[in-house]
Amino acid sequence: MIEVPAGTFRMGSDHHYPEESPTHVVRVDAFEISETTVTNAQFAAFVDSTSYVTLAERPLDPADFPGAPPENLVAGSLVFTMTPGPVDLRHLSQWWTWTPGASWRHPEGPRSSIDDRLDHPVVHVAFEDAEAYASWAGEELPTEAQWEYAARGGADGRAFVWGDDAVPDGTYLANFWQGDFPWRNSEADGHAGTAPVGSYLPNGFGLYDMAGNVWEWTTDWYAERHPADADKPCCVPNNPRGPDVEASYDPHQPQFRIPRKVIKGGSFLCADNYCQRYRPAARRPQMIDTGMSHIGFRTITRTVTPRKMNEVLR
Repeated sequence: MIEVPAGTFRMGSDHHYPEESPTHVVRVDAFEISETTVTNAQFAAFVDSTSYVTLAERPLDPADFPGAPPENLVAGSLVFTMTPGPVDLRHLSQWWTWTPGASWRHPEGPRSSIDDRLDHPVVHVAFEDAEAYASWAGEELPTEAQWEYAARGGADGRAFVWGDDAVPDGTYLANFWQGDFPWRNSEADGHAGTAPVGSYLPNGFGLYDMAGNVWEWTTDWYAERHPADADKPCCVPNNPRGPDVEASYDPHQPQFRIPRKVIKGGSFLCADNYCQRYRPAARRPQMIDTGMSHIGFRTITRTVTPRKMNEVLR
């Protein structure tokens, strides 16, 4: 765990996607956060200890999906599949495929394995899976404000974790898509899918992979926009927790009454022609029952002793 000192920062962005605005000042108390995302090896230790079964490994309940054909009610998850050529980027179903048997153990389906990816971030974890791991470890998942503050590493206002240039001096500092998504990836950063955790330089707080590689769960319910700045300096929100659950339902798909949490950080699938979201301010909604091949998590603890904090502030 890495100690993060208490602080005030400007959350969000007014220069990228609408859901990131408006920028607003918030405060967070000191906390500790894991140096990297949870790896396959760490998640395997949790499963070995508890016999936990992830949501992707459980057959679907017919009562929850009336009218669905039986062949669609099998355990599985959504897997990214590169398309053979350019496609209409409005239709995600062209590159996301429901894959029976896909899970954290088998990221691309039953014939795939994590044997050579134990140091990669665990994926195909739904929100409750991430929470279960955190509880077992005696930890928690971060709020959106905690996550973004930690990602900025003490450098408030920058577009990216490392500065304002996506690829400074031609150097790739995170695992994201290079080329035309979703059909052509040059792999200039050295990776086509997830990368081992810690493959890139850490941020100012010593945290790895706070941009790209995998999206990360937070505990906040999603809302389409951030709240505005407080009217007075005295009223800056402290440890904000986001809206209530009702705000998180997708207004464009009222038939789906599945609440959504905020995910942060972007992933190896973020491309400049489609999703330049490998930035601290970037945020997306994710239904809590849905893991995918580009979503993982990291954990926090809220208690930082005075001795540890003195060491951080020296």
